[in-house]
Amino acid sequence: MSQLAIKAENISKQYRLGKVGTGTLSHDLNRLWYKVRGLEDPYIKIGEANDRSSKGDSEYVWSLRDINFEIEQGDAVGIIGRNGAGKSTLLKLLSKVTKPTTGGFKVNGRIASLLEVGTGFNPEMSGRENIYLNGAILGMRRAEITRKLDEIIDFSGVERYIDTPVKRYSSGMYVRLAFAVAAHLESEILIVDEVLAVGDAEFQKKCLGKMNDVSKGEGRTVLFVSHNIGAINTLTNKCMYLRNGNLIEYDTTDKIIPMYLNDDLNNIRGLKEFDNTINLNENKPIQLTKCRFSIAKEIVEVEVEYVVRKTVGSVVALQIINAKEVSIITLIDTDRDADIFKKTEGNYVINFILPLSILAPDIFKITLSFSDMKSERFDYHRDILVFEKNNTDANLSRDGIIFSDPKFIGETKKLYLGN
Repeated sequence: MSQLAIKAENISKQYRLGKVGTGTLSHDLNRLWYKVRGLEDPYIKIGEANDRSSKGDSEYVWSLRDINFEIEQGDAVGIIGRNGAGKSTLLKLLSKVTKPTTGGFKVNGRIASLLEVGTGFNPEMSGRENIYLNGAILGMRRAEITRKLDEIIDFSGVERYIDTPVKRYSSGMYVRLAFAVAAHLESEILIVDEVLAVGDAEFQKKCLGKMNDVSKGEGRTVLFVSHNIGAINTLTNKCMYLRNGNLIEYDTTDKIIPMYLNDDLNNIRGLKEFDNTINLNENKPIQLTKCRFSIAKEIVEVEVEYVVRKTVGSVVALQIINAKEVSIITLIDTDRDADIFKKTEGNYVINFILPLSILAPDIFKITLSFSDMKSERFDYHRDILVFEKNNTDANLSRDGIIFSDPKFIGETKKLYLGN
């Protein structure tokens, strides 16, 4: 039988909105008075679920509520959920950055964590000194850290700046060194938050490869928070699904990911109309104003309206991504003729059209980007639309996000896959 690396028992974390700590001296004294009498914290019984999208009646919220799970040594566990679900809070509790309101963890082994840019580093110390500092915090001897030093520096790619105070590092350099330290020092448990998104594409790929080696090759336990479902699917064998501070399910990754994506799809299906009160950003030279989606007669059509405020070279790209975060198709609104890129001020409509038959049954997400010829991004909307193709429901129609309503005065263009 495998040995447990982490056991969480009735973990809850409560916050008071707009306050630091419990907020007032009277609340602290009240808690202390109950504690010395051996009574339960009086504020444990109040508070609401952490639903960031709705206004509540209580000033107390539960970032996490009654979380229980067991992680075996050598498991790679993904933690997924929408923003505000409690993922980062759970990792901070595990890393002892903050204390749980109720419950506790039983941990077998040392924890190395990478939670956010700058965590665990002294900005006044050099990169080299911070490597030794982090190793010492983990309980490693200086000789052990020295043995790993060259490997850490080489992996981080910041050798030239290794003796420079880290306060002068860019966020990308910071995260490179921080991940290299966390992954190479001899901890039994590695915790990584979404912070890897700060790095460039090449370094992200390198990190994911190292995490795969750590979990499968070295047999260490890994906890990984990410919105990149493809990375979660590749790296992890188990997965936790959090929603509004509650643990919805903890099971194998291949069971949890479809559940999470299906809930996402149902959220989209349940909306009659998206918010149309969002103000446009007048500082953007190009910006999306409206997007609609429909499937009819085995044709997928995405209608995109956007405004051009300044004559500039621009490319509008639509990307279709499957449930495993793999890009299936990319359509752009122009050809290789440079003159086509230039658009004068006005409002434009593009219809992206492709046959439904080229898509296998799956859940798909659509991302829109507006950039120039040098790939400078003016406007970007990830997962703006979600739709599903299956064998029984091929005519799903779904309105997209609706922003302020511009008056159409520009051109209309229809783009067919293959043209």
